[in-house]
Amino acid sequence: MFKQLRNIDTAFQHIKRFSLFLITANVLVLCFCIWKSYSLVDEAQNRVHILYNGKVLEALASDRKLNLPVELRDHIKTFHQYFFNLSPDEKAIQAGITKALYLADESAKQAYDNLREQGYYNNLISANISQEITVDSIKVDVNSSPYGFTCYATEKLVRSTSTIFRKLVTQGQVRDMKTQTDNNPHGFLIQHWETLVNTDVDPKALKP
Repeated sequence: MFKQLRNIDTAFQHIKRFSLFLITANVLVLCFCIWKSYSLVDEAQNRVHILYNGKVLEALASDRKLNLPVELRDHIKTFHQYFFNLSPDEKAIQAGITKALYLADESAKQAYDNLREQGYYNNLISANISQEITVDSIKVDVNSSPYGFTCYATEKLVRSTSTIFRKLVTQGQVRDMKTQTDNNPHGFLIQHWETLVNTDVDPKALKP
């Protein structure tokens, strides 16, 4: 009889250990399935399908924070190109300035009004001068919003008899508007924009 009881107790211990093992395995499998499901859902949300030339293409969406410095620099560069790339044509100047003002606040509008009142644009047109800008570098502080920046660029003024180069340094802040439009594809707005340096330089000093 005691032998039977020991056999029953041993069998019960085996069944108990097997049950605990089975429960533990089920819990681990369930946790893995839940984690895998969330991973698949997150991957699906980051997958974007676009239509190009009648074909459906798949693209992966990335976290905007990873691209933030690149987007900020492109927004700042685009604004400066619209604002400072000027042809000796009133309509062309107005078209570029209009595009630039979509990317900045009233500080840019005030700078434009000042240049217009000083006759800057009329002088470009009357003297048939074209102005081009090359953005050399842009420093952006992405640690806090609005994001402070300093832009270093070179202006090139071409007239029929000579070419003048100018060193241009501007600074300001960029605010995230949270809304993207056709006129402002990055959804940023430059504010408190000002020119720190805009002086003539020797062309030889620009050569590496």
